Amino acid sequence: EAVRQGLASRPAIVSMRPDALADLFADMRAIAEALDVPERGVQLVTRLRARMQAIAERVAGRPRPRVACIEWIEPLMIAGNWTPELLALSGADDALGTAGQHAGVVSFEAIAAADPDTIWITPCGFDLARTRAELAPLVTHPGWSALRAVREGRVFLGDGNAYFNRPGPRVVETLECLAEAMHPEAFRFGHEGSGWARLS
Repeated sequence: EAVRQGLASRPAIVSMRPDALADLFADMRAIAEALDVPERGVQLVTRLRARMQAIAERVAGRPRPRVACIEWIEPLMIAGNWTPELLALSGADDALGTAGQHAGVVSFEAIAAADPDTIWITPCGFDLARTRAELAPLVTHPGWSALRAVREGRVFLGDGNAYFNRPGPRVVETLECLAEAMHPEAFRFGHEGSGWARLS
């Protein structure tokens, strides 16, 4: 109301606070509605859902790794909200996050106790280069090298700034990154090196 009173154009404000994939899709439709092109919102959501469903169908029946997705390094925070849903669609199970809920701060001991098969490190707002630059507090922890995912070479970095922390249409590319990294024999989307990278 304050913005509308202060600007002659009296803009409409579309407020978004997505917690789950359904919220993301609802927000896309709400933005299209506010722009007076509701049909484009419906078309976009339909296309995105179809792309995601195709990935989910392709991984059905494959072994499902247990995954921890780290969204902040110091303090350690686990990804929640729509990330567990994306992991499920990519053929994995979230070891620590809960779909639709903010996960928040977690101890290293909790990660060690879960001992996931795969770890994703996707700090909010960081690209791959910045993520690599900020890894020291995590990878120098005394218990890091004992984790199953580390021992077996299944630690991945994700571009949080462009993909993993963005509640918009690129959520499908985030799913493609997850699927491509964890099921390389089944998917080749071309995101390696830009959207995700293996931690060597």
